[in-house]
Amino acid sequence: GFQGVSQTTKDITTLGRGGSDTTAVALAAALRADVCEIYTDVDGVFTEDPRLVPGARRIPRISYEEMLELAACGAKVLMPRCIEYARRYALPIHVRSSFSEKTGTWVMGHATDESEEAGMEQAIISGVAHDRSEAKITVVGVPDRVGEAARIFGIVAAAGINIDMIVQNVSAIATGRTDISFTLPVADGQQALELLRTAQDTVGFQQVLYDDRIGKVSLIGAGMRSHPGVSAKFFAALAEAGVNIQMISTSEIRISVVVSQSDVDVAVNATHKAFDLEAEEVEAVVYGGTGR
Repeated sequence: GFQGVSQTTKDITTLGRGGSDTTAVALAAALRADVCEIYTDVDGVFTEDPRLVPGARRIPRISYEEMLELAACGAKVLMPRCIEYARRYALPIHVRSSFSEKTGTWVMGHATDESEEAGMEQAIISGVAHDRSEAKITVVGVPDRVGEAARIFGIVAAAGINIDMIVQNVSAIATGRTDISFTLPVADGQQALELLRTAQDTVGFQQVLYDDRIGKVSLIGAGMRSHPGVSAKFFAALAEAGVNIQMISTSEIRISVVVSQSDVDVAVNATHKAFDLEAEEVEAVVYGGTGR
């Protein structure tokens, strides 16, 4: 279920990780199905990976946008392409276990839908996600001139490398230079590093720093749009746990931070506890143990 055929050349290709789910949703949309059921080795989507947080709670219902953010930030139950297809065609997805008859998680509706038809009252926070597969590059001493950032990211883009988070410091008045940090898949880290070092004299920055011992922790929830204090509570929880924040990135329904890789587990558990996401009793059962 994860192969595709080109309509013009008839070449067969694999769609990559998540291709089975994407194929299933695409077929369900084409057949105008009422729902697409995705069977996996856990009883649905949880507030965190139950392998890391045993007290993680099953999410009965989550919007397409929140599920997209969870998937993009490291949750492995569904892949982003699958969710994008479902959102485009307003196709509900029911994520459930292959090993039980329990109701799983319904992925449906939109984070911006505040009508009664959207279902129960939206929880402030839907879940926490983490990702250990990224690296951080810092370009030090970039001349603070128009177009310099474009040149740097153009070099990375030309190699087909995706960039996640970006932070640029305020330019130092004395030197007229600034630092730019960004994260990218660790598999592409060394290639990007070599490309930037090769272009150092042309662009005119001072040096490039590389760190592949980082992790990203993300807090996702549509409710944070209308509830002040979520960021303060998140950062306070990390501070109390002794976790230092290296980078911060936000969207309307997500806050992501980059921390040391050794602090990821502590940060995830502290955040999960701070927002009362634990179940009263252990709900998560990993039947197959495949880690999907």
